Amino acid sequence: MAILIICDDRDLTPWINALKAIDHNIDIRIYPEEGDIKEIEFIICWKHPYGILKRYPNLKAITSLGAGVDHLFADPDLPLNIPIARIVDPELAQAMSEFVIGLIFNHIRSLSDYIQLQKQKTWKSKPFNIARNVRVGIMGMGILGTDLARKLSVIGFQVSGWAQSKKELEFAQVYVGDSDLPAFLSGSNILVCLLPLTPKTKNILNKKLFEQLPDQAYLINVARGGHLVDEDLMEMIDRKKIAGAGLDVFRQEPLPLDHPFWEHPSISIFPHIASITNPISVAPQIIDNYKRALRGQPLLNKVSVDSGY
Repeated sequence: MAILIICDDRDLTPWINALKAIDHNIDIRIYPEEGDIKEIEFIICWKHPYGILKRYPNLKAITSLGAGVDHLFADPDLPLNIPIARIVDPELAQAMSEFVIGLIFNHIRSLSDYIQLQKQKTWKSKPFNIARNVRVGIMGMGILGTDLARKLSVIGFQVSGWAQSKKELEFAQVYVGDSDLPAFLSGSNILVCLLPLTPKTKNILNKKLFEQLPDQAYLINVARGGHLVDEDLMEMIDRKKIAGAGLDVFRQEPLPLDHPFWEHPSISIFPHIASITNPISVAPQIIDNYKRALRGQPLLNKVSVDSGY
């Protein structure tokens, strides 16, 4: 009986330590040092080699190393008969909300502009907005989107959300489905993307969508790079339809050095740091799911194969 971790883009020592702190008897292996594949019953993975997950004959469950699962569903050979879970963690939501709120205030108070003015030794004030006059639209009203909406509402922003299913929230109006999308967009001075990446949402941040926003709307994408059509964003900014963007995710990461986003004065780039999974915080739910899988019980935070999230 063993857990296999498949992930080659980070130091996995903190993950092993966090899991072992809960149950030091658990056999944890790191790919490709997997040993006897018949002993692998639970896999934790992030951006695994496609096709590999079907190799393990006794696999009982798969969990993502983070909140996103698009990297799993991108695998054409993903064994869909195996239950899949994702990470749900209040610490992730808190970090994400704080990051987005920081970007929003940076935009409405022109804080980055003052840094440039300081470098020029220029004493100059700029017009600004206050929260109660700003309408923030959040695409994706799952745990992260709902947490952000609640915090923005407390601050005083006008908040709305867009989701695929009906949600009743006291602190935000939630628009539902394709028919409500135009009304949602037309009322969003700042648009925040927190959608899962699925075939339906891929390339959703495109010219057609941007045209439905108010003039000089601002975009924040902290979901996935695959949501955004890069060329369309740059065109809309250059046409003064979009004021600018704060981007934490990209189609290719790290962002290639020759990508035009680097030097665009109205685009702020961040290296996918909005919210990072803390092994100590999420280890208990991973171990819980491991034991549930061994007992044949339903997983916590199970992913729907049909919806892709």
